[in-house]
Amino acid sequence: MNILKRLKYSIDRMIAVVVLLGFSPTVFAEVEKETGYNMPRDVSEEGHRITWLIEITMWFLVVLFILMIIWMAIAMFKHGENHEAQYDHGDAKKQVAIALTISTVIFVIVDGNLYVNAMIDLDEVFWNFKDIDCDPKEDETCKTVKIEINAHQWAWDARYAGEDKVFNTPDDIVTLNDLYVPVGQPVYVQLGSTDVIHSFNLPNFRVKQDAVPGNITPLRFQAKKTGEFDIGCAEHCGAFHYKMKGKLTVLSVEDYKDWAQQASRSSAVAFNADDNADARWGWPWVRYSTSGQKLESEQSVTDADAKGGE
Repeated sequence: MNILKRLKYSIDRMIAVVVLLGFSPTVFAEVEKETGYNMPRDVSEEGHRITWLIEITMWFLVVLFILMIIWMAIAMFKHGENHEAQYDHGDAKKQVAIALTISTVIFVIVDGNLYVNAMIDLDEVFWNFKDIDCDPKEDETCKTVKIEINAHQWAWDARYAGEDKVFNTPDDIVTLNDLYVPVGQPVYVQLGSTDVIHSFNLPNFRVKQDAVPGNITPLRFQAKKTGEFDIGCAEHCGAFHYKMKGKLTVLSVEDYKDWAQQASRSSAVAFNADDNADARWGWPWVRYSTSGQKLESEQSVTDADAKGGE
């Protein structure tokens, strides 16, 4: 009987995987290669903010570099072999005032611009989780896609709430190194790690966030273009750090709904309450205030509830 039970369980799992793969329109697609020497193309709604900060800072550095070259050229040609040396400790009040003034102007313009605009971007978008942290069970207009990502050496495990809209239940969608999101809808990710510090990096969406053992860290983005894009780890996490990559596929809203529905139903069919507890690694969804402070966690089901829902 045990052999038959295991055989039936294995067949159910195989069917679920085949259905899941078959329903994914881009599962075998290649990630589109980047071209040229610029940054990876931006396919996110708010990525232009980060791109602008990087580009304006680069232009500041170019201007400073040119000024330094001019300054050095003047010093080199003006103070040649025929120029009489003037010995000075450089601690006169006038010299100190000039040095402090120049340093202050550079700091205020370059670093001040970075600080002010970065804080605005964080407050308005990247740390603003309250605006997208809706509950689909209570709000039918909620379009936010919530994903829990568990990092470990050397892979990304992802978990979506299934059709019951609750995490850690039998119909959860669980993937490995493979994320699916809809275009034009906010995506709210919460990151955890089981071993060392990792860094979840989406270059095409201009977002990156550390996954720290013992902590849940949030991240948000929104795609404006369909396609397949790289997921990378931006924190050295061991010998096989270079292998820790995945793929994020942006689907149309309808294709995503079809994928999520079928994947959730397949997960419910393949669920086995006798699995190792590590297979159910999800956590109660964490809610944050506008200042980034942890407020509460949504109640998750117990193992008994999960068995009852089988």
